[in-house]
Amino acid sequence: MDEEMIDYAALVNERYALNGFMHYNHIELEKAERDRAVFRIVIRPENRNPFEQLAGGAIYTMADLVGGAAALTDGRCYVTQSSSFHFIRNVASGTVYATGSVIHRGKSTCLVNVDVHEETGRLLATGEFSFFSVDREIMNRKRPADSVYKKKTAQA
Repeated sequence: MDEEMIDYAALVNERYALNGFMHYNHIELEKAERDRAVFRIVIRPENRNPFEQLAGGAIYTMADLVGGAAALTDGRCYVTQSSSFHFIRNVASGTVYATGSVIHRGKSTCLVNVDVHEETGRLLATGEFSFFSVDREIMNRKRPADSVYKKKTAQA
């Protein structure tokens, strides 16, 4: 297939449609292209920490998700293998963006750089995530019996 014809946003949205954790945390896809993805989160009361700043866990979660999204633009399935992540500063309101960019693709791993920034472009956090390519069929067999995915595919 011609790479210019690939709808990377549709690919990422399809893969993350059943990611309940992502939806629970109100993290959304902003943009996707080959080897790159951008996610956003609008800060709300439920994703703030006791100091009324965006919770570090929300920032890290978005970074992990956007890194995985950038990795999966090659069509394979990935799980997080490791990361090194640095929190620089925080913010209390507005929209926060995370950008994941593939640094290296190997036969079984993918290394992604992630930057998290506020609307003004000021850097909030940065890091690298390593993802391991997994066999889709093996992962589908490992889904729990009450899996929404299994129920959806059984009805089709």
